[in-house]
Amino acid sequence: MADIGKSMRMRRLSAPGDGKYLFVPLDHSVSDGPVVPQARWNGLVRSLVDGGADAIVVHKGRARTIPPGVLRGCALVVHLSAGTAYAADVDAKVLVGEVEEAVRLGADAVSVHVNLGSDTEHRQLTDLGTVAASCDAWNMPLLAMVYPRGPRIADPHDPALLAHAVNVAADLGADLVKTAVALPLERMAEVVDSCPIPILAAGGPPDGSDLIDYGTALMLAGCRGLAVGRRIFSSSSPASLVSRLAAVVHAGQGRAAVPDPTIATGAA
Repeated sequence: MADIGKSMRMRRLSAPGDGKYLFVPLDHSVSDGPVVPQARWNGLVRSLVDGGADAIVVHKGRARTIPPGVLRGCALVVHLSAGTAYAADVDAKVLVGEVEEAVRLGADAVSVHVNLGSDTEHRQLTDLGTVAASCDAWNMPLLAMVYPRGPRIADPHDPALLAHAVNVAADLGADLVKTAVALPLERMAEVVDSCPIPILAAGGPPDGSDLIDYGTALMLAGCRGLAVGRRIFSSSSPASLVSRLAAVVHAGQGRAAVPDPTIATGAA
């Protein structure tokens, strides 16, 4: 098969092979500053692996600092977009890496960020399309992080708007999409029903409520996974929190989802 490389990489993104995903984004160091002091970095990564994260998301330079063997069964996603909190337009994202670089780093996937409704939406959509084409050439899975975010967005939690966002990702060639959550959470089912690719719900509960209850509600709504960063790496016990979230994601308690054709269902 011409796409065997992508199929193998997609399989590695879901450690149990059930087509569900717990990703821990650690790319905040570009947008907001260090995630943890450097002396704690390797320990943090090890705690995420030990807790059962399916993948971590980092920029290319940070990926080079991870000692060989530390990730073990945890996949590596290299993030190709960047912008900082000090920019004149904080919703703008630019490409700072290429798929070929991620291939050389041994990545299992790449990710690109798009803010719908931002002043630079047109450029971000162009970048997503360009990266999608390169991913096809390299058989590399693509995670699109697409959010309704910018001066033209009145309600970033509107289900209809989120359905538009996730379908932009699908239509432009992404294999997975990460987006904000609908409110109330049960309306995330409407977003899921609109989209042909797996949806990962981003972040933690906007009101600061219990993260496990939040994750459970989203999986029951049909999401195929969670992408939680700050609530995990700022936790006093990241490994324990990841373990609890992994149990939610991979417990099979969500409603039936359309099978992922890239995930092998036979015996290993």
